[in-house]
Amino acid sequence: MKYSFAISAGLALVGLTSAAPLAAREEKAADIIAKIAPTSTSCANSDECRTNVQVAPFFIDAFWNYGLKSYGQMAAVLALTAYESADYKYKHNVYPGRPGQGTSNLQMLNFNIKYANSIPELKDAVTALGPISDTETGDKANQLLALVTPDKYNFGSGPWFLTTQCDPKVKDDLVKGTDEAFKAYMDCVGVTLDEGRTAYWTRAKQAFGL
Repeated sequence: MKYSFAISAGLALVGLTSAAPLAAREEKAADIIAKIAPTSTSCANSDECRTNVQVAPFFIDAFWNYGLKSYGQMAAVLALTAYESADYKYKHNVYPGRPGQGTSNLQMLNFNIKYANSIPELKDAVTALGPISDTETGDKANQLLALVTPDKYNFGSGPWFLTTQCDPKVKDDLVKGTDEAFKAYMDCVGVTLDEGRTAYWTRAKQAFGL
């Protein structure tokens, strides 16, 4: 039963269960996300907050677009983004409020510049901002961030980072869904695998039956 649930959930997240109605696929994906990010089932007092039901279709698209189709890869990205965004409640760095840092991946400005430039629809808007450095601390940093925080881009940052900014071995090893592979992923992100991150990873493994 656990294995069958993981199969259907994994397929739902990459949108491969084409025989099922779209609404059914999104519902299964939302269930998985809720298991990983338990407080994502409701939103209050934040314009940035999105529920598990709201984020599900965007992750389905992002995993498909960036070629992440294994349970281990999906679990790892969901564990990271859920942790960084406090269960998808925030799209920017709240404390200490670092300009330009954000998206569901809570990535730094230098990565958001790269991410924005990787999206064809945003290239003109990025160009219109003029030169922007990785260390920008003014309004321009937040203007750049605003380009990549609409939902269709916000929830693609995690898959983008894994597939473009990490060594290919990190992505490939995550297919196995092992603790060692997730540790290497966190090393690529540049963060410590502490108790909080481990808790999200543990829930993600359980949700996917890893």
